[in-house]
Amino acid sequence: MSADCILFEPGDGVARITLNRPDVLNSFDKAMAARLIEVLARVADDGSLRSVYLTGAGRAFCAGQDLAEAVAREGRGVVDFAEHLRRTYNPIVRAIRALPKPVVCGVNGAAAGAGANIALACDLVIASADAKFIQAFINIGLVPDSGGSWFLPRLVGTARATALMMLGQPLSATDAAAMGLIYKVVPAGTLEEGGYQVARQLAAQPTQALALIKKLLDRTGQNTLEQQLELEAESQAAAGRSADYAEGVRAFLEKRKPAFAGS
Repeated sequence: MSADCILFEPGDGVARITLNRPDVLNSFDKAMAARLIEVLARVADDGSLRSVYLTGAGRAFCAGQDLAEAVAREGRGVVDFAEHLRRTYNPIVRAIRALPKPVVCGVNGAAAGAGANIALACDLVIASADAKFIQAFINIGLVPDSGGSWFLPRLVGTARATALMMLGQPLSATDAAAMGLIYKVVPAGTLEEGGYQVARQLAAQPTQALALIKKLLDRTGQNTLEQQLELEAESQAAAGRSADYAEGVRAFLEKRKPAFAGS
């Protein structure tokens, strides 16, 4: 498996991950999916990496599945999409959500199909003004996957999610931000500053607290109020035992900027 399809560049506490098949708009084949899963596991195990910046090379973020690979060949029948999802996109989405570090997605162009939904699986999505999001599945007779049917209603509500999934029309970055689908839009040509710098900022924040916030947000859709209040209490207790909490209090009392170590 070639490592070139996913570029991994650690620095400043940030794991920079770039989808790198620009000639096919960074569409996924099995090798690229496997490499991304491998890199996310590496990031999870590396304590020096405290945030992730995920983006794409060239003029697109990700066009979704490489259809040339997905089409059945040599008369072997219909593609087993269920097995394909279980081996590729589902592990990617699970890895992003389970990662105890914030993931910032910098959408530099088109994000279509699975590419759009992998972006939505990230904690913060920042898009260039010339980016667009497309739930393209319906246009080839398929249904949303890679968590799209889970993320979309929670982000924009059932009515808008239904329209996005059933109509399959492109959504501009500006409209995506206006409806709450993504965090922010930055002017074209400034994504490096507007996106990567957010990942750097997060890498300097209290890492354990960020992981606990991510856990709280993931659970809020399934918990009752009482369950969420208890989870908040448990999470606050864990955060209060961290070295970063102690540093934050010291910095506050000493009227200086805290230097969080991520512990």
